[in-house]
Amino acid sequence: MPEISLLIDGTQRSFPAGTTGTDVFGQDRAIVAVRVDGQLRDLVAELPNGGEVEGVRIDSPDGLNILRHSAAHVLAQAVQQVNPDARLGIGPPITDGFYYDFDVAEPFTPDQLKALEKAMQRIVKEGQTFRRRVVSDEEARAELAAEPYKLELIGLKGSGGDAAEAAEGASVEVGAGELTIYDNVRRSGEVAWKDLCRGPHLPSTRLIGNGFSLMRSAAAYWRGSEKNPQLQRIYGTAWPTKEELVAYKDRLAEAERRDHRKLGAELDLFSFPEEIGSGLPVFHPKGAMIRMEMEDYSRRRHVQAGYSFVTTPHITKSKLFETSKHLEWYAEGMYPPMHVDEVREGEEIIKPGQDYYLKPMNCPMHNLVYSSRGRSYRELPLRLFEFGHVYRYEKSGVVHGLTRARGFTQDDAHIYCSHEQMRDELGSLLTFVLDLLKDYGLDDFYLELSTRDPEKSVGDEATWEEATRTLAEVATASGLDLVPDPGGAAFYGPKISVQAKDAIGRTWQLSTIQLDFFEPELFDLEYTAADGSRQRPVMIHRALFGSIERFFGVLLEHYAGAFPPWLAPVQVQAVPVAEVFEDYLGDVVARLRAAGVRAELDTSDDRFNKKIRTATKQKVPFVLIAGGEDAEAGAVSFRYRDGSQRNGVPVQEAISLITDAITTRVQV
Repeated sequence: MPEISLLIDGTQRSFPAGTTGTDVFGQDRAIVAVRVDGQLRDLVAELPNGGEVEGVRIDSPDGLNILRHSAAHVLAQAVQQVNPDARLGIGPPITDGFYYDFDVAEPFTPDQLKALEKAMQRIVKEGQTFRRRVVSDEEARAELAAEPYKLELIGLKGSGGDAAEAAEGASVEVGAGELTIYDNVRRSGEVAWKDLCRGPHLPSTRLIGNGFSLMRSAAAYWRGSEKNPQLQRIYGTAWPTKEELVAYKDRLAEAERRDHRKLGAELDLFSFPEEIGSGLPVFHPKGAMIRMEMEDYSRRRHVQAGYSFVTTPHITKSKLFETSKHLEWYAEGMYPPMHVDEVREGEEIIKPGQDYYLKPMNCPMHNLVYSSRGRSYRELPLRLFEFGHVYRYEKSGVVHGLTRARGFTQDDAHIYCSHEQMRDELGSLLTFVLDLLKDYGLDDFYLELSTRDPEKSVGDEATWEEATRTLAEVATASGLDLVPDPGGAAFYGPKISVQAKDAIGRTWQLSTIQLDFFEPELFDLEYTAADGSRQRPVMIHRALFGSIERFFGVLLEHYAGAFPPWLAPVQVQAVPVAEVFEDYLGDVVARLRAAGVRAELDTSDDRFNKKIRTATKQKVPFVLIAGGEDAEAGAVSFRYRDGSQRNGVPVQEAISLITDAITTRVQV
């Protein structure tokens, strides 16, 4: 029998011709597909001679996508079993799950989702196999004649269009290469169901197991356009085991409990008045106090690090953003212009008006600060910093509380340095960023390197390569994991993003550091070098929090509203056991305030126990209680957020304990 040679996990081995992934990895049930020369294939696919082959485990990122896409097929099969008139949209895997779109007469109800889940369980237990077939356009059209949305995708592909780009998630069905259909086949050989799909899939529906669940349904426009029909989307999740599914649902419940929008209302921190507009937050006194502490500490650290503070307007003439190329590359994210300064005499325009834009970025204005006078190499690196309010026209479906707003404050820095200073400046900047984030209670990081999108960028390839290489070397030197983000860079340069994990393991993109050789050229920025020549500075864009609002939302969810003492809007709540002890505790509160502590005395008519519950609900770090024994001893009793208590603490000691906890930024 002829033999083939395969490179399996780095070892060259011989196998009979016709060997499949099942033959090689069949003993390991955790292997659900293979990667052949970098391409994912079904486990039953015949392996080519000379191929480099590795097994894909179900718990790997690719394996989870395959599991979830297979579950999406089973969902679609179940929907058409229950409702044969349902027409199919698309069903890709997504983060932590999958969805499938359907054209049905009525939206799905919660009871219908439960029934569909049971139908899916029956299909899973049947152990149907996923079998791939290559088909021509004509064959696919004939087999899927009753599926108008599939026919549309086939037509886009056949006409040379990019169907994968034309519809969100369509890359799982069509794309480069041949057209394929997957059959779901029963043990008898009967085809139970079929779908247009690129694959790969699990070998059997049994491998979906009992780690899946349908989560919710929602309306979604076909191909993401309101001009198209509105379909009904079912969202689901799938995990290798039931235990992982339960853990995921627990994480969702915890995330819902920590939702910053919910906590913001409960703790009276901020709101989004309809009268002002979507994505434009208003901070209430307690929220503004937290924000002030965040900003003040950041200001002090920036002063220590040698930054110079600047302030720039909220609006500018259009010419500034023409120079910076934002109107060319970023206009969709900007609010429409305001046309003003036009002078008329009757119907005649004496002086034409100008367009003014709300600024989406601070960098063009910082460039004007730099160019306001001549600069010497002795001034470099020049570090300009601003809490600058910017405005970006996010689509209404994208706006999400504080974490995706339309008006927000960037803690924005722009560093101008020489080419020789660039690497050291980037290294110290990354260290500064990580250290400051740790002071706010985040310490689990990895880095992401966003590289050039050739279709959405300015400048030459050589400059981009140098900038990207430099950022990669600095990121690697930090010792943190570095993950690629191909094509994710801004139009003017590559960037490093700091990805931080919160208390429940979710990842948030926070700080960004972008290297820019092109804005200095666009603004003709120069400095006088030591030899008297005129040189172009390198520009580094840096946002530490991303925005104050977004970072506020992240911290609110990270701490579940229980901010550490230094950030808490009310640091001490004093609760007298009875009204007679109000004066005694009032004196303690006055001493605390004199020491710079945000302390309040509860003099409401509520009963003592209700006052304690109110302080607990408001997540106050320290509750001070005083009754007769405390007053006689010149002491107070501590009640902490975890419910523990410490009695009989002398007042001066109590003040010292509280002020020490605040100044050392303890995470309690």
